[in-house]
Amino acid sequence: MNIYISIETVLRELDSKLLLAVVAASRGHEVIVSDTESIFKGLNRKFLRPGIFHVKSLTPGEAKIDRHNAIINNGCKLTSIDEEGGLVDYGYERMIKQRYSALTVKQASAVFAWGPDDFNALKKSFRNHYKKIYMTGSPRVDLWRPNFYDYWKKNFKKPYLLIPSNFGAGLSFLSFYEKMKIRKKRGQLDKIPKHLDNLIQREAEQFKLISYFIKAIKYLSKTKKYNIVLRPHPTENIEIWKILIDNIPNLTVIREDNISLWVKNAFAIMHNGCTTALEASFFKKPIITYAPFKAYHDRKLANDLGQKVTSINGLSKKIDNILFSYLKKKKQKKINQPLPKILVNKIFVDEKETAAKKMIKVWESFSEDNLLKPNNWFLFKCSLKIMKLNGMRSQMFKRKPKINRGNFKFPPFEREKILFKIDKLIKILKIEQKLNCEFLSDRTLLIKKK
Repeated sequence: MNIYISIETVLRELDSKLLLAVVAASRGHEVIVSDTESIFKGLNRKFLRPGIFHVKSLTPGEAKIDRHNAIINNGCKLTSIDEEGGLVDYGYERMIKQRYSALTVKQASAVFAWGPDDFNALKKSFRNHYKKIYMTGSPRVDLWRPNFYDYWKKNFKKPYLLIPSNFGAGLSFLSFYEKMKIRKKRGQLDKIPKHLDNLIQREAEQFKLISYFIKAIKYLSKTKKYNIVLRPHPTENIEIWKILIDNIPNLTVIREDNISLWVKNAFAIMHNGCTTALEASFFKKPIITYAPFKAYHDRKLANDLGQKVTSINGLSKKIDNILFSYLKKKKQKKINQPLPKILVNKIFVDEKETAAKKMIKVWESFSEDNLLKPNNWFLFKCSLKIMKLNGMRSQMFKRKPKINRGNFKFPPFEREKILFKIDKLIKILKIEQKLNCEFLSDRTLLIKKK
């Protein structure tokens, strides 16, 4: 069967979608992992035949709805699991209003849920389509499980405190105007009462938090006991962070690799309102929620997972105590700790089967002769080269110079690194079949059986 897995944000999605692709390929399917545009054009030009087209969200918006209609008209089955997941808040109602509609759910052949929270809310909100909603869990969570710990293994000379940023505000690649323009186009400003007021107030609180975190980082960096790793959110401009915290000792600002690698190898995580707190819970890492003032638009669930600290002095003492315990426990046998109860409704984990395999089994239930027709890989590969040349040409001849952000969500694939990741997945999953991995372009990967 032809399976097309689209990626929007590489840093967040790549590893879990490689997992999906490797498992699917080992079961005999031919899998493309790429950006939506490349797959879409391949289908339109008939170089790619119908298949499963898996997308990262069903957010209502005129352009996306039109594209999904075109994908379906090309004979594909559309499926999705929302990569945002609604994980940082209690309940799921706000997420449904922002990221689904009756029309986008109707377009999908399958909607996959992270856990009971989104599963039940989706079935309640879209009663006419309840049969296409599946509680599989997320492949991203598969990679947080103990049997995948070696996937994230990396040696560091000195213990480090991880500070994941999820502040947005003025740190984002997109300006406030650009973000509002996107929300306006999706209808969110009209659909949700007081949405604009809440966004403005939240942005103001986020700016305030940035200021407090910078002061805390400067204070904590004076220590020689540990290093500090600051990880900006994928939508944040790392160059702005480098200006704000220039020349601070014992501090590294990183963007490389999935956040899970940095969570797995940290001795503790310090955050405010970040999904990373959920990952840290799976990796059994101490979580510190730095809440220096009362915020009215904080992400409550994520913050409740951490030990709350309100002052810099309290922060320093808490981190020192955690570091002492960490160094002591390294010499002792690790104790298996249960997941916090507040995560049970958010995240479904089946100990006997991965979420990736559950999703692939759903795809296989849609198998039709139409989805098995062979693709013209030669012509598709040629079309990708032409697309790249046309893109370069259009940039050269644009009259008005545009700010060059590059494709900050989807930079070119690092081939050797991806092949290394795939090899690790094959070993962890104990896959015996030989797989062929071919880069059809710098953003398109084909995985299939040899």
